[in-house]
Amino acid sequence: MSQSNDAYSTAPHDSYERERLGNVRPPRWRNPQPADSYHLVVLGAGTAGLVAAHEVAALGAKVALVERSVLGGNCLNIGCIPSKAIIRTSRLYAEMRNAEQYGAHVPADICVDFPAAMERMRRIRARISRAASAPQLIAAGVDVFFGHARFTGTDSVTVEGATLRFKRALIATGARPDRPSIPGLTEAGYLTNESVFDLTELPARLLVIGGGPLGCELAQALCRFGSQTIIAQKKPLFLPREERDAAQILSDSFARDGMEVRLNAEAVNVRVEHGQKLVDLISDDYKSTVAVDAILTGTGRVPNVDGLNLEAAGVDYDNTVGVRVDDFLRTSNRRIYAAGDACLEPKFNHTADASARIAVRNALFLGRQRLSALTIPWCTYTDPEIAHVGLYVRQARERGIPVKTFTIPMHDVDRAVTDSEEVGFVKIHVRERTDRILGATIVARHAGEMINELTLAMVAGIGLRDVARVIHPSGTQAEAIKMAADAYSRTRLTPTIRSLLGRWLKW
Repeated sequence: MSQSNDAYSTAPHDSYERERLGNVRPPRWRNPQPADSYHLVVLGAGTAGLVAAHEVAALGAKVALVERSVLGGNCLNIGCIPSKAIIRTSRLYAEMRNAEQYGAHVPADICVDFPAAMERMRRIRARISRAASAPQLIAAGVDVFFGHARFTGTDSVTVEGATLRFKRALIATGARPDRPSIPGLTEAGYLTNESVFDLTELPARLLVIGGGPLGCELAQALCRFGSQTIIAQKKPLFLPREERDAAQILSDSFARDGMEVRLNAEAVNVRVEHGQKLVDLISDDYKSTVAVDAILTGTGRVPNVDGLNLEAAGVDYDNTVGVRVDDFLRTSNRRIYAAGDACLEPKFNHTADASARIAVRNALFLGRQRLSALTIPWCTYTDPEIAHVGLYVRQARERGIPVKTFTIPMHDVDRAVTDSEEVGFVKIHVRERTDRILGATIVARHAGEMINELTLAMVAGIGLRDVARVIHPSGTQAEAIKMAADAYSRTRLTPTIRSLLGRWLKW
């Protein structure tokens, strides 16, 4: 379970939490008697581990799943599920404050009920935990072990005194929040994504250290609940991976929400005075101090590889990079594979899922599926969302690939205008003189949903010319994708072709 290091974070013990914990770490659990040997032993019951265990059990093979904390991993307990729940509620409050743009009156008294929002999150999390419960896994044919696993050789691990022998093993131990080494931070207390969802009281003033996806999502959500929020980003850009026009649109949205973003700002010291946290920031040799009630760190995540005794298994690893794997997800021990956040960068839930499937097929069925063959989209769930798949223009140019880009602003899309959600764009990159899609970025209210169409096109080898032939339902924001494809089609009408067509029509 997560450990709170901040007075604001107090884990509730209501009926929803009791249900969740009953599913993901049943009380009075007793580990089963190990089988003589397992086709696959999986270490870690997050997304990658659960997917792998279910895949193998469905084939009738013997599989053991070992978890030292709770089933479901980050996504269910401290990541995707709880964050999306509170993001949705915070978005509702933002819409209430902006009711006039929808032709409605702003409510006279918008009273934010933060405890109710967090209770809703816990209710949703408990409901979804049923699918990752220990009884469900047992019914599927998985031997579930709780405890700390340690390799004792190249083909065995121990768990709570029991030895599990395997033909193949999968390391899927996930990752944990990076804890910045800022003097005074530990003493002052701080939140991470492991403890922020335990909040029952909204901090009046919040400093978010880190301007990556996690920091941006939670900062905007808590700001919309009413917390006076500052993001301090050490780098000169926040969301540094994304294209600058995408990040700028989000920056403008943050400003409308009342958030303050400080770039090139490094937190160098934290202290507590008169019940408030004082954080010293340095930006371009200029020192300032901000007073806040809570600090949330979002500076990234580090792989969980410590304590596994990987040396005994002959598995090469690095505490920063994680377990070292090849393109087939094999470790330096050919019996042992790895998947998910324990070995991959970037760390996405859907990448963990996909990599686990590759690892299982390669481990048990002599497969040769490559991680590098995957086309992986991602999305930052701010408002607007920023989604991307494939290459950025800068990456294509670094590889010497000529690129042509087709951009449709969302304010040109009828449905976006009628929804008052016209901030953003659809941007599709193709290889010049072809319709082959190299990559795309979407900034829109529903970018995470819209990027799927372009990801499918890339995986299936469908060019932008064929995308233009797809009939989209009228009155959807995804029409922006067809409009970009139509823009490509118009470029095929060269002066020569126009001349020939003109002659034909005169005939």
